Amino acid sequence: MIALQVNGKRVELEGPTPLLTYLDQLGVNPRAVAVEHNGEILERAAYESVTLGDGDQVEIVRMVGGGQAPAPSTPLSPDPSPLRREGAGSTNAP
Repeated sequence: MIALQVNGKRVELEGPTPLLTYLDQLGVNPRAVAVEHNGEILERAAYESVTLGDGDQVEIVRMVGGGQAPAPSTPLSPDPSPLRREGAGSTNAP
């Protein structure tokens, strides 16, 4: 039995465990996380060569993308003329 810290919590494993096996046990897609092992941020290519051992410190961070900007407080105008600035090369023609 080994003990390690994962995201600040004590975790016990049966023995030394490959990182990819541990991520699989958690149901985590290795391509969707960043992993820090004993203070070193790992390149994804290194995941397959890392084995978790007794006393290791691991941080696993999920990548989050997407989102949506908040809606504007006033509707957008389909006419760009109100956005033109005088003196910025515009002719001020309607």
